[in-house]
Amino acid sequence: MLKSLPKFLIAAIVAAVPLAQAAEHEEASGQCRALEIAHWKADTEIGNSASLQRGARNFMGYCAGCHSMKYMRYSRMAADLGIPEAQLEAALLPAGSSKNDYITAPLDATDGSAWFGKAPPDLSLIARSRGTDYLYQFLKSFYADPATSSGVNNISLPGTAMPHVLSALQGVPEAVRCTLTESVGGEGGGAKGDVVVQKLEVPVAGQLSAAEYDAFVRDTVNFLDYVGEPAKLHRTSIGIWVILFLLVFTGFAYLLKQEYWKDVK
Repeated sequence: MLKSLPKFLIAAIVAAVPLAQAAEHEEASGQCRALEIAHWKADTEIGNSASLQRGARNFMGYCAGCHSMKYMRYSRMAADLGIPEAQLEAALLPAGSSKNDYITAPLDATDGSAWFGKAPPDLSLIARSRGTDYLYQFLKSFYADPATSSGVNNISLPGTAMPHVLSALQGVPEAVRCTLTESVGGEGGGAKGDVVVQKLEVPVAGQLSAAEYDAFVRDTVNFLDYVGEPAKLHRTSIGIWVILFLLVFTGFAYLLKQEYWKDVK
């Protein structure tokens, strides 16, 4: 019967058998692996002005009370993101601040150290220093941990001093743990007997659905990406025109070269 089948079909059947057996073995054994978050990507788009505006709103509403952005002025932010001055003053500018002020946090560093164990850092360059994927993963990997002073911990930054300030939106995930029955290499691995976080579950949903919270975090990280290099907006917008100019210039340079060398030839 196999002889009557096309060769490519036989090859596909032979290749599928080990994969199916491996899947059945993994399911039967209930293999334990730590939650892998490295594939969670921020996929920022700093050319998306609507996302940047939402990110600015998110930052000012949930982060600016503790974190400053000492290299960014309110006026520069509004001009770059297309935020009308009236809307800036009504929704984003703190009382008593000028639009030409730098974005500073009202929290005193001494109080921050006393309350959280360390002063909340300035976030002007956090996206450039740690990467947007890290920020995205950090904001999505909080979980309840009664052993900490804040009541939460984080997979990306174990022992973080930062409380889960977005818990009202996401809810407080609980860590489902398992014990490794054998040593596993690479991400999600560990030594045999290690207790690892296998997945995060939200027992009581927050104000946002999982998809809405994901979008909220992406917009916030997108804004931090812009803040890390504001000139990138302008640089990327003129990049296409620079490339077109170089292509046209190359054409003229080639024609000029032909004109100069025709007498030599």
